[in-house]
Amino acid sequence: MTSKWDDLERWMEGQQLPKGFEIFREPDWVENFVRKMMTKALPEAAGLLGSSSSTSAEFSETKQYLQVKYRLPTGYDRYAISLHVREDRVRVDGLPSGKHEVIKLPKLVKPRICRAVVRGGILLVKLRKRQRLHRYHEHGIQWE
Repeated sequence: MTSKWDDLERWMEGQQLPKGFEIFREPDWVENFVRKMMTKALPEAAGLLGSSSSTSAEFSETKQYLQVKYRLPTGYDRYAISLHVREDRVRVDGLPSGKHEVIKLPKLVKPRICRAVVRGGILLVKLRKRQRLHRYHEHGIQWE
């Protein structure tokens, strides 16, 4: 079952937006825009919006790859840990007490291309970055 956001993202990918509106396809830009508007409208809620993304992950990136370093909490079970990747976030399931951690990624990635390894209690996830879509669409020209 897909969420309404996934349906919206899928719908936006199929739309042919006018020049200058390609920015609406970037989920980070839309999220930041909504966050700023909410902060202006409700200043007392600004502290609550910023506190939800507290994660202990570190990021490093090259031209093609994004690497995520996440320190696993003490007492984890290596057989319970599972990794789920979306193009904008990574979710680590099976943490102690049945918890999970959602790590928001700074860049969009290709979720199917991933390599993960645990070394010394640190989960290292190497993801292939998704290139921006700069496609040209050919249109007919009417000559009169």
